[in-house]
Amino acid sequence: MDLANSAPALPGGQYLDFLGSPAAAGQWLADRGLAPADAGLRELCTSRLRGLREHVRALLGCHVDGLPAPADALAAVNDALTRAPSASLLHWDSARGLYRATSHPVTQIVDHALAALAADAADLLTGPDAERLTACGSPPCNRFLLRHGRRHWCSTRCGDRARAARAYARRTGNATPTPPPAGSRGR
Repeated sequence: MDLANSAPALPGGQYLDFLGSPAAAGQWLADRGLAPADAGLRELCTSRLRGLREHVRALLGCHVDGLPAPADALAAVNDALTRAPSASLLHWDSARGLYRATSHPVTQIVDHALAALAADAADLLTGPDAERLTACGSPPCNRFLLRHGRRHWCSTRCGDRARAARAYARRTGNATPTPPPAGSRGR
């Protein structure tokens, strides 16, 4: 879900994109152990990450809404799943001894990251937590979360914003604002 939630909507129609530039995307991947900090991503690699994000968001949103999965999103995730070998290579270093790591050029580092992210999305959509997947119930938020009990929001901030909107609607005599159907925001 980190990938799907890497471009959160902010109040006022603003977006924060953690994959917005090659440097930001490189840091995002490094923070998750998916690439070395000095990978030196290029815009093409960053664009591929953003593309996979949109396809994963489409799959999550359709799952939440109970709709069929879009064929192009399935194809993109399946393509990412098959791009990289599933095993790290064995290496020798006199200081470290034997160790396993990927030692590929930048595009193959991104292929490995895309494969890992696609595998996580596929596991989420087909695993035991799939039924708990939902979209945040506080417009304009576009994040996904796993429902715990009665939790409807991705964060305390979103919950506070939704409760404040309901309280304002009661005070002003307006009808309680109804959020759009779960999963349909920000895709």
